[in-house]
Amino acid sequence: MLRNPKTALAAAVAAAAAACTTLDRGEPSQVRVLPASEVEWQLLNPLRGDASPGAGTLWGDRGAPVPCGFLAKFVDGFSSPPHIHPVTYRAVVIRGLVHNDDPDAEDEWLPSGSYWTQPGGEVHITAAQGSENVAYVEIERGPYLVKPAAESFDPTEAPVKLRPEAMEWRSLAEGAEVAPLTGNPGDDALTRSMVRLADGFTGVLRAEGGALHAVVVTGRWVHSVDDLSESATLEPGSYFGSDGRVAHRITCTGEPCLLYVRTDGAFEVDAE
Repeated sequence: MLRNPKTALAAAVAAAAAACTTLDRGEPSQVRVLPASEVEWQLLNPLRGDASPGAGTLWGDRGAPVPCGFLAKFVDGFSSPPHIHPVTYRAVVIRGLVHNDDPDAEDEWLPSGSYWTQPGGEVHITAAQGSENVAYVEIERGPYLVKPAAESFDPTEAPVKLRPEAMEWRSLAEGAEVAPLTGNPGDDALTRSMVRLADGFTGVLRAEGGALHAVVVTGRWVHSVDDLSESATLEPGSYFGSDGRVAHRITCTGEPCLLYVRTDGAFEVDAE
């Protein structure tokens, strides 16, 4: 939940037209790192005031006609009214349980690590339960808008729901697996994947080109790049990204780790 709803509301209204750009922590321009503790929260739908979910942008600009990735945070027991979005979004549950479906559908609570898509134009509700509920949301072209159900239109694709155990996992390296969501991680094209690491894994996630956006879903990660002076410890909800050919050194500590990876080019993971 938002730490101070009144303060957050005032800040959100003041910043409603501002671009939501990834924070720059001083790294070279091709590498970006944003720990979850440094995410700046606004209201996802300021018109709903304190009833709105929180929104914390990780990359892009959800108010512009460009791709964007952001966190959505829901209070325990949150349930939206029936609504639509003009554009399709893709999402991953990071914390808590999320239900997203037709207004009359039975509850189907998706746990951490689950992936779903919401086609543009389709009427649906979103609900959450748990002491902390956070999901990562990604759109290909903004702006991200919430519209009434009366403005629905026929979607051009079918919705998708995948729990971690239903994903098709394959080995990348010893202690590392990948589950493709869209595309093939080895192709030089837009792909989305889940990467799963065993506790104690140390290795390199190597981006072969294009833009890479990665979001920590579960576990505790230590991230660094060779030409950076310091490593960063990344909890769930943290982000790192890069442009071009970059080797991200990653270590998974404390429990098995899940990472959502979106890339415009091929990537691979090597154990060390």
